[in-house]
Amino acid sequence: MSGLKAELIRLITDEGPIPVSRYMALALCHPRHGYYMTRDPFGAEGDFTTAPEISQMFGEMIGLWAGHLWQAMGAPSRFALVELGPGRGTLMADMLRATRILPGFHLAASVHLVETSPVLRNVQAATLAGKAEPQWHERVETALDGPVIVIANELLDALPLDQFVMTPQGWRERLVGLDGEGGLVFGLAGEAPSGGASPPMTGQEGAILEQPAAALGLVSEVASHVASFGGGALFIDYGPAESGFGDTLQAMARHRFVDLLAGPGEADLTVHVDFARMGQAGLRAGAAAHGPARQGDFLLTLGLAERAQALSRKATPDQARAIGAAFDRLTQRGETGMGDLFKVLALSHPALLPLPGFDLHRLPEQG
Repeated sequence: MSGLKAELIRLITDEGPIPVSRYMALALCHPRHGYYMTRDPFGAEGDFTTAPEISQMFGEMIGLWAGHLWQAMGAPSRFALVELGPGRGTLMADMLRATRILPGFHLAASVHLVETSPVLRNVQAATLAGKAEPQWHERVETALDGPVIVIANELLDALPLDQFVMTPQGWRERLVGLDGEGGLVFGLAGEAPSGGASPPMTGQEGAILEQPAAALGLVSEVASHVASFGGGALFIDYGPAESGFGDTLQAMARHRFVDLLAGPGEADLTVHVDFARMGQAGLRAGAAAHGPARQGDFLLTLGLAERAQALSRKATPDQARAIGAAFDRLTQRGETGMGDLFKVLALSHPALLPLPGFDLHRLPEQG
């Protein structure tokens, strides 16, 4: 039995069942046993692979997008280039390489990384050695200072959320408790949520509604800052463009889905991002919202195909095949293809319209 599982059993024995959000927070970020606090989970040797690890082209496209945004901001002489959940630092390194062609960008940018894992901070420092002198932050609010460009790739999916199930008696919160043998098990609260915790909508019996309060709070905070001080933010993650019901909580280890409760702290826990609600949160905070766009469409609009061709012309046959495979993976269509499953949402100061990669934009709601 893992150390965290034993601690959770003791916690639930003493205090009673805990919300899904608390289980997620402890499983991912417990200071001694949390998944992200104890390992580098990325890549073929880890538990999952993110787009920056698939190809340098992904980070280069994001870097060019950031460069365009900086120019649209009036090329300020000082701004914060902020990455939330920067993984190994690969995305930031590729962004910085791509933006070397923009005179003044690197002189103006101060790099800020919001990262709680000491293991990953060490990896990021090694990746960015000689490329940047980043400042690390525990919380997003300390990284936001003046005009900003914020990038968050596969961050929102890892933020804890709560789940509610519609029963004949109304909404009941889903909890993690103990079964008759003392093992971890999902169950439902016996009473309706108190105060403002009850979901505002109704659903059919058995429907599950996820309440991503942490993600909505982070998006609102970033949106409020860019609306007040200038700049923009780019959120890239997997999930639907429209809101709906459903249980999207999943656990992954060694690139395979595993039992959610079997090994807390030993597997990555993620959820699908509700992009409609994230965009609405940005609008309510005063920012302009762009998208969500499909990742494949977004990258192609930014010039991914042309970049792949340019790299292939200078590559060996094996390298060219690898570039083609990475291009296909990043843009693949279909329900499980990264090009469609992953979405891109931008939030910006209302004056920064339009932004590259998005066909449509929406102005902040009035009133």
